[in-house]
Amino acid sequence: MKQIIVVLFLLALSLSLLRAQSDTTTLIRRYTPGEQIVYRMSATNQDKGTVTHYQVRADGVVKRDTGGTMFEEYAWSDLRVNDVRIPLPAGSREFRERLSLAPAFRLAIPDLSRLYPGLIGPVVDLLTFYADVQLAMREPLRQGGDHIYVNDGNPNSWADGTRILTGEDAIDFDITLAEVNTNDSVATLIVRHVPPAHPAITLRAPWMSVPVAETPNNWVQVARADSGSFVASVGRETFEAMIRLRLGSCRIISATLDNDVQVLERVCSDSLLTACGSPRRYTIRRRIEIE
Repeated sequence: MKQIIVVLFLLALSLSLLRAQSDTTTLIRRYTPGEQIVYRMSATNQDKGTVTHYQVRADGVVKRDTGGTMFEEYAWSDLRVNDVRIPLPAGSREFRERLSLAPAFRLAIPDLSRLYPGLIGPVVDLLTFYADVQLAMREPLRQGGDHIYVNDGNPNSWADGTRILTGEDAIDFDITLAEVNTNDSVATLIVRHVPPAHPAITLRAPWMSVPVAETPNNWVQVARADSGSFVASVGRETFEAMIRLRLGSCRIISATLDNDVQVLERVCSDSLLTACGSPRRYTIRRRIEIE
């Protein structure tokens, strides 16, 4: 309950600060019902020596919910993986993702169970951009160079309980309003997702606590292999998003996201991860762009 009260207080304080700013530099989304938004997303994923490229289109329209909050509803189409067009099943064609930069809108990961697996990454990545901007809008960022650090550190999980037994990361947010260009009517945000001082992730074995890089490990995954063994990975994850907003409306014009994970991986024969083979080190690199 105390956490809820604190969050509501900070939100109210941030909104009052935002209202005190001039209209040209205020970071608050101004919606027009029926407004149409189209994004083209492209990405490059490098994992264990393999590289995958994809492109996909998101078509959105601004709507209002029953409580009066404005949101953007996106349909996904035209998925291409390594330049090959992928026909989407009916469930993915009918899926709609709701996002919003309105302060009253609560962003959350949607039900991904009906989605074609190749769409899960794009859906979550677009959500990441919106979450970064919404977080920045709740802070008193007024002019170029303004900066704030937001402590979080709580774990985020993608475990499914079947194949992925543990899947967690923990991050803090380092946010900078890098530039406010009134001539071009563009504001540029830099949002870095960085390891907390004490990441609250679940490490099943003592060897996982040894830092893979120069900070505490803030990423962990334990997956069940077809052979019955367990693939255990731990590492340091960072993101850096650069997001350009249109001054006045604060609509996202374009954005890039660079995501690196420095990984140490071992294959283990037991679920306690005590009988494991030699460690293997590699880097997962992802770069996502929307415009």
